[in-house]
Amino acid sequence: EEGSIVFVEPHRILTHDNSAAIMKKFYSMGAKKVWNPEKIFIALDHAVPPPDEKKAANHKAIRKFVEEQKIKHFYDCGIGICHQVLPQEGHVIPGVVILGSDSHTTSHGALGAAGIPIGRTEAASIWAIGQTWLKIPETIKITLEGKLKKNVFAKDVILHIIGDMRSDGASYKAVEFHGKAAKDFSISERLTLCNMVAEMDGKAGMFPADEVTDNYLRNRAIDTYKKIQPDKDATYMQEKDYDLNQIVPVVAKPHNVDNVSPISELSDIEVDVGLLGTCTNGRIDDLAAAAKILKGKKIKKNVRLLIYPASQTILLEGMSKGIIQTLVEAGGELAVPGCGPCLGAYGGCLAPGETAISSANRNFKGRMGCKEDTSIYLSSPATVAASVIEGKIVEPPKEVYS
Repeated sequence: EEGSIVFVEPHRILTHDNSAAIMKKFYSMGAKKVWNPEKIFIALDHAVPPPDEKKAANHKAIRKFVEEQKIKHFYDCGIGICHQVLPQEGHVIPGVVILGSDSHTTSHGALGAAGIPIGRTEAASIWAIGQTWLKIPETIKITLEGKLKKNVFAKDVILHIIGDMRSDGASYKAVEFHGKAAKDFSISERLTLCNMVAEMDGKAGMFPADEVTDNYLRNRAIDTYKKIQPDKDATYMQEKDYDLNQIVPVVAKPHNVDNVSPISELSDIEVDVGLLGTCTNGRIDDLAAAAKILKGKKIKKNVRLLIYPASQTILLEGMSKGIIQTLVEAGGELAVPGCGPCLGAYGGCLAPGETAISSANRNFKGRMGCKEDTSIYLSSPATVAASVIEGKIVEPPKEVYS
């Protein structure tokens, strides 16, 4: 029942480079051994390769902790972003609770799990005792119907929804995605939508598990699972309906994710940098959508294109299919799979006065490493690709996807 307090043991608890800080809290609590080394997942992804001595020392300390604690599921630098590797390697299954010390843990609702973000102190406590308490949130039902236009993507859908519901529209609420169109979305697209539920201040985002889920998890899931569906008499605190036929290519303008506008209504916005990738839009279908536009073309002079695949697996698939070659030949700068400039840590930070078009999830001032007079526009990967060719924000060409 909504508002009830429940105690849960997570199926997995996710941490990343912040494990170094969590370790200190863990030991300061008097803990010596983690409660279950098979349920802890650590991926180094936020600063890879480490750009300075401090981050390198943190990584070294984490590796030592993993070895001493016999933590089974550790993914070192270059394997990929935690929110991609966790489902990719079969750790996420329907009907379980995934807790993560990262705000975009909401991503994992794409597979019918409850992906819930937590803080570092809470993560340290769970490492020690294996459980925490949660308040059952109220739920918002979003029904998706219709069919996307050829140059409109899942990222446009979720930006459109956030623009409508605002950045506080789901504060401490669970968000469920329903409708025929929702069933048509791939796991990659579902990950994009659930990832950005965090930008509505949601507690969790979720797609009911279905055949798409089963197909993705076949020969992938580490554990057996049972699909859980909403009760037939389930009630919702709010219901919203969206017709995908009416959604057009959009961007989130600086400096808030809910500052959404159709691209057709923008004046000419020149760009200096395009960011393609991250946990929101760094999967093979995202890179392929960009490559279709960039094939045989060059990005505009003095414009940069940063390419951050979400995982090594995706990078290798992109290489085998020629997608990476297309992106690099167009002028893209290929990076190690990781978070990169999304959080402004390294690998493509903005200079004062620069403007970025980004497939990432946040556009707050300073998000890409510079607080002085910078602008970040969020969009689909296709819009990023089209914009770096023109040197200004433009809609993806429909004819490419005919």
